[in-house]
Amino acid sequence: MGKLVLVFSLVVLGLAVTCKAATYMVGDNSGWDISTDIDTWAQDKTFAVGDVLMFQYSSSHSVDEVKKEDFDSCNTTNVLRTFTTGNTTVSLTNPGTRYFVCGNKLHCLGGMKLQVNVASNQADSPTGAPQTHPGGNISQPSSKSNNPASVIPTSAGSVYGGRDSIVMAFLGFMATLSWAVQV
Repeated sequence: MGKLVLVFSLVVLGLAVTCKAATYMVGDNSGWDISTDIDTWAQDKTFAVGDVLMFQYSSSHSVDEVKKEDFDSCNTTNVLRTFTTGNTTVSLTNPGTRYFVCGNKLHCLGGMKLQVNVASNQADSPTGAPQTHPGGNISQPSSKSNNPASVIPTSAGSVYGGRDSIVMAFLGFMATLSWAVQV
């Protein structure tokens, strides 16, 4: 029984140290809407593999994932994926650039589009290697939060990972140990 608890705790601790995925509420409190300045919202954020984008929008909008040329011209007839539920979650699973537009071409032309540059996960980088961020140095947050969301509806939450995850892993280990002793 002791070996099982030790193996479990090492697995949980290993995951806690390496996982730093973040969830971003696109547009913060304003959501995916024509009134939201999506460019300003995105400019000071660094997205990485494993992060999640949450789009919340009304029935007059949709989220279309498109190629770069369709993004630039707001072409909404040649989409890769379309979402219309009003509450869409998109996982960023690969490094590279992703493009999202509102399915209403006039809304897209009005600025309702999002380009996301997805960096490879820091865990994939050699230890001590400098991290590059699109747009140069990370600036101080604007009036909107630079923090990813931990709960809906704002992005004023925290990133899961680092010290907080180690503490949670330790608490989980202690609960498991307590349970194992009682059995």
